[in-house]
Amino acid sequence: MFFVLSKLFVFIITPLVWIIFLLFFSILSKYPDRKRRCLRWALALTLCFSNTFLFDECSRLWEIPASRFETLKTYEAGIVLGGMSVYDEDLDRAQFYRGVDRLIQTVELYKRGVIKKIIFTGGSGRLLHPEMKEGNYVNRYLLYMGVPQKDFLIESESQNTRENASFTKVLLDEKNIKGDFLLITSAFHMRRSIGCFKKTGIAAEPYSTDRYAGPRKYEFDHLFIPNASVISDWDILIHEIIGFITYKFAGYI
Repeated sequence: MFFVLSKLFVFIITPLVWIIFLLFFSILSKYPDRKRRCLRWALALTLCFSNTFLFDECSRLWEIPASRFETLKTYEAGIVLGGMSVYDEDLDRAQFYRGVDRLIQTVELYKRGVIKKIIFTGGSGRLLHPEMKEGNYVNRYLLYMGVPQKDFLIESESQNTRENASFTKVLLDEKNIKGDFLLITSAFHMRRSIGCFKKTGIAAEPYSTDRYAGPRKYEFDHLFIPNASVISDWDILIHEIIGFITYKFAGYI
């Protein structure tokens, strides 16, 4: 139920839904003053949520900074979280999203000798087709990338961050894997992730990937030109912040 409700809530908090709601309300309203207020609010929200500079600054406050290679030691394993792809049945292959940076950087850490093993945690994050488990086809891609089967483990039953942590804990205990761990996930998702893993007793150092907040810029287009893609980026950030608060109240972190 929690999984279903979380998916529904993601839709409700989407900024684009707010903007569309205000536009429809202005069209349906019989009162001119109310029409104008709704239109003004719709315009204001559109300008606000399409501003790249504003989004970057908010992301910078929320994201856990990335680590430099020279600051890292050697770790028993890198734990990388899923949520980076979907399976294309027609083509019989995975379609990767921006979050695949998690996997690419994990492989680089392995090749550099920073991590001895890779532990991937991620099942199906879909309401439909729960049988399409991400871990199953990431297993294939790790082999394609040259990682031998003996050096990685796959956990493919988890559906959310809390289960990522708890199911990984079970896997580590079963395999008797001990030592220092590096937790690898997107920078915007790291606060919730590191909290969940600590709650389960896994003390891991954060390694943030695919950051939204890059170098601070004061260029004209970055400051003033609306960017439609930023509206969808806000969906991710707002969802993550609310997810963190929800997990905090639920006692998951």
